[in-house]
Amino acid sequence: MKNSNNNISNKTNPVPLQGLGVTISPLGVGGTIAAISTAPGTGGIAVIRISGAEAIKYCNAIFQPSNKAIQLTEQEANTVIHGNIIDTKNEIIDDVLVTIFRAPHSYTGEDIIEISCHGSVYIQKKILQLIINQGCSLAEPGEFTQRAFLNGKMDLSQAEAVADLIASDTAASHRMAMNQMRGGFSDELDRLRSRLLDFVSLVELELDFSEEDVEFADRTQLKDLSAEIEDVITKLSNSFNIGNAIKKGIPVALVGETNVGKSTLLNFLLNEDKAIVSEIHGTTRDSIEDLVSLGGITFRFIDTAGIRNTKDKIESMGIERTYQKIEQASIVLWIVDCTQISEHIEWLTDRIAKRAEGKKVILIFNKIDKILEEEKEVLSQLFDQFEGERLYISAKNRINTGELEKVLIKAAQLPEIQPGDIVVNNIRHYEALQKALTAIRNVSEGLESGLTGDFLSQDIRECMHFLGEITGQISNNEILGNIFGKFCIGK
Repeated sequence: MKNSNNNISNKTNPVPLQGLGVTISPLGVGGTIAAISTAPGTGGIAVIRISGAEAIKYCNAIFQPSNKAIQLTEQEANTVIHGNIIDTKNEIIDDVLVTIFRAPHSYTGEDIIEISCHGSVYIQKKILQLIINQGCSLAEPGEFTQRAFLNGKMDLSQAEAVADLIASDTAASHRMAMNQMRGGFSDELDRLRSRLLDFVSLVELELDFSEEDVEFADRTQLKDLSAEIEDVITKLSNSFNIGNAIKKGIPVALVGETNVGKSTLLNFLLNEDKAIVSEIHGTTRDSIEDLVSLGGITFRFIDTAGIRNTKDKIESMGIERTYQKIEQASIVLWIVDCTQISEHIEWLTDRIAKRAEGKKVILIFNKIDKILEEEKEVLSQLFDQFEGERLYISAKNRINTGELEKVLIKAAQLPEIQPGDIVVNNIRHYEALQKALTAIRNVSEGLESGLTGDFLSQDIRECMHFLGEITGQISNNEILGNIFGKFCIGK
């Protein structure tokens, strides 16, 4: 892992890069890095990125411009040059386009070369090996973005948004990531830290004049500021539930007794045979999860073990996990078999209701195609105590399943993300906000109780510290390693 002054770990012995057949050469501190930036595999084109002080020099050594008069090292920034990549025997490896970005106006803040070549896996690894042979180092996961952060091209929250943008698969997740990349979240936090810094400076100035008993910081203004900041941090923290649901999918638990059609319904929702469907009771003994987008909203559907009295230890463990999934879900689909209403309705209702309290519960009568129309009324009366929404469907024969999708989208209740909206979707940010919230509340309580300036100063600085952790103004190698290590290589 690199350290915070942008140094990169030395590699003393060349080692093969598994899967690419590339050999990594020894690397000096602060060296130039390279990687394939497109997804693994064969495609129409691929992009190989080089970043660092020697990027243009290394590329120039293996690149032959179509225009013989052109020297790559003398070209201006933001230019694209056509030519060939050649090996040490002057054999042409590929016909490519080379794009030049010069520091500091590049993604990483360093000189960058991007080689656009044909998507052959052989061509990609051959070009990468030629670059590494020049003295370049293979980039580690997220190293380009980490250098962008260390060189001041973006703060830490914006860098994390890059990974979210790459992973976005719905309009909502894309817009949320774009809003964070544009710096709206960072600007809000910087504004709060700046205002706190003004006050903590005045409070600490008072300590130099403690014998004269003077106050430079207006306590009334500080009280108003603390209340305002507490309100802002609370709103940001509260947005995490929405942001996390958009990012990871709204958890929907499919629950009910055995053989009511939970697995059949899951397979329909996912449009694949994900779960085993059998007439044998207790087939599903563990939860099965998968994501699907409905109406632009990502749902995480969870098929669970059927709830019933059983002496089977393994099945009992699965049922206990069902209860856990109900507690973790935002929406619960309680599925009932229309053809076999259990005599344990009250027992089952009690167990589901206890764990689904405060959640959106949708009662689904499945296998509706197997009963008469007048029997619906009998079904309805059996569940008079249930006040939530109910649907009559056949998962197997696709009856009213379209209506179920509409009900799910409505139940999600996710607001539409607009450009500029700040929505927290990162657990690291959320935890830091919670700690900052505790600190600013301590400031407010301290002001009410007449706390002395030295203790007030400590609480204010603690709040500033946790806000700074989000943007990277306060950071360490462990945090950076955890964040950037999750990126793909080449970004």
